[in-house]
Amino acid sequence: MKNIVILISGGGSNMAAIVREAQRGHWGERLGARVAAVVSNRAGAGGLVFAREQGIATAVVDHKAFPSREAFDAALAETIDAHAPALVVLAGFMRILTPGFVERYQRRLLNIHPSLLPAFPGLHTHQRAIDAGCRFGGATVHQVTTELDVGPILEQAVVPILPGDTADALAARVLTQEHLIYPRAIARLLHATG
Repeated sequence: MKNIVILISGGGSNMAAIVREAQRGHWGERLGARVAAVVSNRAGAGGLVFAREQGIATAVVDHKAFPSREAFDAALAETIDAHAPALVVLAGFMRILTPGFVERYQRRLLNIHPSLLPAFPGLHTHQRAIDAGCRFGGATVHQVTTELDVGPILEQAVVPILPGDTADALAARVLTQEHLIYPRAIARLLHATG
């Protein structure tokens, strides 16, 4: 069985979309894969409740308990590795990971970013797209590399920017597309890796 470990920091809506699609799409039978664990850097992350309700193992590795990024990433990796992951999926995990961590999970570490990469890496993507006069925004699923938001693109969704759009309105429309493309990209990658 190919184990998927999902990392979250908050409500975990993308994580929930992945779990639901794994159930609906019978990933266990069809792809030999399952969401094995959900790990958060915040004990109060709402997504942990959903994961527990689905019978998925959960863990918290609080970044504030460690003296450095390296120490946190080492503890995080130990927690992840206990589940022998085929994929490590970042779903609203609000920590920048060290190069050593990224290299440890090279080609197995995925992220979703709320823009059409390579446009607008980093934060405040929706407002930046609106301010730049873009006609479209969107979301990108990509493999994580040591350079922020530039890894190989696996899937994208395009969302129109409407006249008078706010960052929040655009973000809400993009999020609905994230919930579709992230599980699809994961399933496609699992299928491709046999």
